[in-house]
Amino acid sequence: MGILLRLSDRFFDAFAAWWEGPEARRMVAYVLTGGFLSALLVIEANRQGWLPPDLAATVSTNHFVAIDVAFTLFLVVELVGLIVGLATSVADTAGKQFEVFSLILLRQSFKELVNFSEEPIQWTLEGVGREAVQLVMVDATGALLIFVTIGLFYTLQRHQPITESVQEQRRFVRWKKMIANGLLLVLVGLGVNTVLGPFVAGLGGPFFDTFYTVLIFTDVLIVLVSLRYSVTYHVVFRNSGFAAATVMIRLALAGPRYLDAALGVGAALFNVGVAAAYNYVAPAVQKSLRRNVEKKHLPGLEPQVEDEGETASGPSSS
Repeated sequence: MGILLRLSDRFFDAFAAWWEGPEARRMVAYVLTGGFLSALLVIEANRQGWLPPDLAATVSTNHFVAIDVAFTLFLVVELVGLIVGLATSVADTAGKQFEVFSLILLRQSFKELVNFSEEPIQWTLEGVGREAVQLVMVDATGALLIFVTIGLFYTLQRHQPITESVQEQRRFVRWKKMIANGLLLVLVGLGVNTVLGPFVAGLGGPFFDTFYTVLIFTDVLIVLVSLRYSVTYHVVFRNSGFAAATVMIRLALAGPRYLDAALGVGAALFNVGVAAAYNYVAPAVQKSLRRNVEKKHLPGLEPQVEDEGETASGPSSS
């Protein structure tokens, strides 16, 4: 296992260094711009009847679909950033999940433009376009509220190591890097499945819904791995709370329109509550642990003697 962890560590470090460098940023800019312009050209070609019949059946004739293509590519880029950040901070990754979800809501609001005829866009309170306008407002407002909540979440962060030594911290980071490498493979697999979906029977499916389902299992796995390095109650609760917030995001993605944005905002507020509660509880728990350790080292006091109400399990039971 040690060799596998080292190989995984080297691959992740090499990929992260490239991803955060200028070459990757240029590539991402070219891909996003090229994807958007290519989608516009292909859609226009289909409108003019220049595409083969089989291909034309899978291509929209509405130019607004190109915006959805660009946003989808951008969201994939954000997911890669989420995975890369996993090895650095579990808390920051929890915030990144909400960043991606807020962008998904904005993407949904842009997708509603497809329900309109192209220029001139017209809608009325009684008929065509009313529901689309309502959904645009709900999704965009939900995205804005999550955006503000994320700022509060990051403000509350107090990055403290959960391990007792630098060596243990490095081992924990190596495990997170291995998990992140697995997520990268899942992301690539989902991307290939989505691209081939329109052309191969049995492939395709909801890309972001599936990825967030995988994130739930990833969060639970990180909670279990973290138990190897810390079993203190406040750390376990915080990490489990972040996993619960991911479950809420997944339910929001599967929920009916109007309620998905509300559930997403509620999940973001829950995340803030977990962070605030952790900042309040962690110092109290740590103070209690230090007090228990000091009592065990008082002169003339037997190690087994405890105050009323304390257990014999020592600091790890707090």
